[in-house]
Amino acid sequence: MITGLDHVQLAAPPGSEAALRAFYGGVLGLREIPKPPALVGGCWFEAGEAQLHLGIDPDFHPARKAHPALRVTGLRAYARRLAGQGVQVSWNDDLPGHDRFYAYDPVGNRLEFLERRGGG
Repeated sequence: MITGLDHVQLAAPPGSEAALRAFYGGVLGLREIPKPPALVGGCWFEAGEAQLHLGIDPDFHPARKAHPALRVTGLRAYARRLAGQGVQVSWNDDLPGHDRFYAYDPVGNRLEFLERRGGG
C-alpha cells in the first residue's frame, strides 16, 4: 500500500550545484539535506515531509512540462518575494479551487507553486 510521496527528482547539468543551491536554498527557502556519500553530484532539499532531489545528468534536458508542485502558504506574498529576486512568475487559474503560478529554476526545469483558495 502506498502511504505517501517521499521525493521528486529533477535532473540538472554537470557543474550546476552552486546555482541550484542558491536558487532552491536561497531564493525558494528550502532546507538542504545531506546526500548519502555514495551518491556523487547534485543536491537534495526538503520542505515538510517531502524532498526534492536534483541529480546530475550529463545528457541534461530541462523538464518543461513535467514538474513538481510545491504547496505554499501566503502564495501571493511568496510570488512577490520571488519576483523581487528576479524569478519570472507566470500565473495560471486553470485549476479549480487553487491559486497557482509557474516558474523555472536556473537550469530551465518547470516548477509549480500552489495554494488552495481560502488557505486550506
